[in-house]
Amino acid sequence: MLPTSSKLRSSSSTARPSSMLPQYLRRIVKWQQMDIEYTFWQMLHLCTSPKVVYQHTKYHKQTKNQWARDDPAFVVICSLLLAVSTLAYCAAYDHSTAHAAFVVVSVLVFHFLITGVVLATCCWFLTNAYLREEAPNSHVVEQRVEWLYAFDVHCNSFFPLFVKLYVIHYFLSPLLVAHGLIPILLSNMLFMVAASYYHYLNFLGYDVLPFLERTTFFLYPIGIVIVLSPILILSGFNPSRYFMNVYFSQRL
Repeated sequence: MLPTSSKLRSSSSTARPSSMLPQYLRRIVKWQQMDIEYTFWQMLHLCTSPKVVYQHTKYHKQTKNQWARDDPAFVVICSLLLAVSTLAYCAAYDHSTAHAAFVVVSVLVFHFLITGVVLATCCWFLTNAYLREEAPNSHVVEQRVEWLYAFDVHCNSFFPLFVKLYVIHYFLSPLLVAHGLIPILLSNMLFMVAASYYHYLNFLGYDVLPFLERTTFFLYPIGIVIVLSPILILSGFNPSRYFMNVYFSQRL
């Protein structure tokens, strides 16, 4: 007996994500297959009008039947920009070539990749386990959040944070690492805005999925950030000085 069309759709929907990642990884070394112009368009609009980016995610789902990007250009370009910005910090604050190389590798591997994989996996598990709507009947194909889409959401949310905490912060760092109340206030405000915007974009990324509910859960960390910021300011904690001292042997 031939399987029904609904079973075919269900089996194809479960088989497709498992075959996406190897193909995605193979394309990382193939620049000619990457859409660089569209990637920069996404990066610009993530900082200015992120809802437009996720509107295009809906179009991607309609045309390619998957929510996740099949183009690794965003990850590649973001990694290159992160490496360049980290080298700029090393040129300004480090005094050892070997240590500078260590800082660049650690930022790329731990700040971006490992942290991204961990956060994406947590969000992927959370959304699939607790935030999916119940199927109205057994004939409806079950929809799940793709792990690669969860990683896309993290990358999308990370880029504006990168602009604030790696680019803008770099040019303001002589002021931000100074002693006094004004540097403490400005540093905490910059970190607060960056972290809040990260979680807001996380919310937009999952809110666009029609089979998820209670996605406002991803906005809750913003409240925690807003509550913590005045406490850190009053305690005299300067996040800029803290992180610069963590990574650079030259004490500030």
